[in-house]
Amino acid sequence: MQLVLASGNAGKLAELRELLGGGRYVLRAQSEFGVADAEETGLTFVENALLKARHASRATGLPALGDDSGLCVDALGGAPGLYSARYAGAHGDSAANIARLLRELEDVPDEARTARFHCVLALLRSPDDPRPVIVEGSWEGRILRAPRGDNGFGYDPVFLDPENAMSAAELDPAIKNTISHRGRALAALKARLA
Repeated sequence: MQLVLASGNAGKLAELRELLGGGRYVLRAQSEFGVADAEETGLTFVENALLKARHASRATGLPALGDDSGLCVDALGGAPGLYSARYAGAHGDSAANIARLLRELEDVPDEARTARFHCVLALLRSPDDPRPVIVEGSWEGRILRAPRGDNGFGYDPVFLDPENAMSAAELDPAIKNTISHRGRALAALKARLA
């Protein structure tokens, strides 16, 4: 069954395709259908995931998976949170987002640099599906003082996974996919659909 990902983010698409791996769904990006990103006007990850999924499903006529996720840093009161992708202004400028984050945490001691990635997935069977499947996943960690690693995307180079003592960008993608916020959310989605 075709399923449209309500995002143009190539990193998310690659991760979710890998995580769905050979299942009953063939994941296609909304950009393959000429669908632009939805306006993210929600006040929570759940609201934005639903907005994205409804937009993609309405535009394509297919079931849609909306993903809204972000990095929540305790010392910053949960920021960048919903604004993770555009924290430094331009949408998707990871280098600028990381630079701003590190500047704002410059005087924060290592033990107080706790953070988590949070992901909400919303699956809609149709644009007006009254019973969307909504799942969440979180990944606890800490913000490093400088980027490390070449894998991943977004804030991965500065997010330390304490269990492996590596940044998310240093982890083997297969390991990352089993422990990440998105991996955990997708595992919950698969369990709900089984």
